[in-house]
Amino acid sequence: MSAKPLFQPFSYKSLSLANRVVMAPMTRSRSPKGVPGTDVAAYYRRRAEGGVGLIVTEGTTVDRPGASNSPSIPNFHESASLEGWKRVVDEVHAAGGKIAPQLWHQGMVRKPGTGPHPDGKSDGPSGLSGTGKAVGEPMTDEDIADTIEAFAKAAAASKKIGFDCVELHGAHGYLIDQFFWEGANRRTDAWGGDLVRRTRFAAEIVKAVRKRVGADYVIIQRFSQWKQQDYAAKLALTPKELEAFLAPLTEAGVDIYHASTRRFWEPEFEGSNLNLAGWTKKITGLPAITVGSVGLKGVDFVHSLRNPGDQSEVSDLGELEARLEREEFDLVAVGRALISDPNWTAKVRDDRTNELQPFSPEAMKEFA
Repeated sequence: MSAKPLFQPFSYKSLSLANRVVMAPMTRSRSPKGVPGTDVAAYYRRRAEGGVGLIVTEGTTVDRPGASNSPSIPNFHESASLEGWKRVVDEVHAAGGKIAPQLWHQGMVRKPGTGPHPDGKSDGPSGLSGTGKAVGEPMTDEDIADTIEAFAKAAAASKKIGFDCVELHGAHGYLIDQFFWEGANRRTDAWGGDLVRRTRFAAEIVKAVRKRVGADYVIIQRFSQWKQQDYAAKLALTPKELEAFLAPLTEAGVDIYHASTRRFWEPEFEGSNLNLAGWTKKITGLPAITVGSVGLKGVDFVHSLRNPGDQSEVSDLGELEARLEREEFDLVAVGRALISDPNWTAKVRDDRTNELQPFSPEAMKEFA
């Protein structure tokens, strides 16, 4: 057994991992007609062969017409797509890895007229983009109920296919996060209101998922303070507000929190060096995943997506490992470093960090 914090085993309920490295979910748009092919299975298998403890797939959409803005984004409800995902699971398991699908709905980020169902309406709590601009109609109670059911059905399919756990995408200004966020949720009914009341949509999804997957199947909830519409956005301004926000989700059945930040080393609140994952674990007592420019320094992931010519250099992992050893969080999600090099995990494990490469524009283009 390795003495390195990143390479200690991890277990929670039915999920057992060989190490603490998680492949972060990253949109690829490489699944024509929403179906992940053999190339997608090979992509994930390479990361499993490279030593990743848990892979979280790119966002894969639930069964709502407006869930996606591209027919090349995979879905998680049509039979051909589920067959493709079964192939992905089998390849990852054959390589000794574990894998979770990330269930996703873009909400009002999806522009009307786009995606595999261009005639479908974009869903959102108040029809707002998040910047106060009206871009559609608020979801009806029927829309909300159907969307909750769509997430539950997808989670049930995840377990049936053989995925090891499931992640719900509630971050970055997408649908679930739009219900969390005051900038997008101006409802005055039971689905809106103060911060705690705005958690109801997510909590009902978690409850519905739990009923379908059983008590032992791990549910990961991803959330963030920042939004792609507003990097400075905050759901919780204090630890007390964060505690109030997380309580309904924990009670609903979340097992692990994936606390998304742009830079893992940045403190979340004044007076403490804890990041968002650190505070989340301290408040809930549940395992937490940290993420944000792991293994790299310079520009962050969002900047890389929009400016692929800007390179991020390799960074030392000392601070990350020190925080992990102090048990501030339990798992570490790695994104761009694993795009650049499928064998990043093995190289870090085997003290071959001199072989690590900076994140380059070529890696973003290939994304293989």
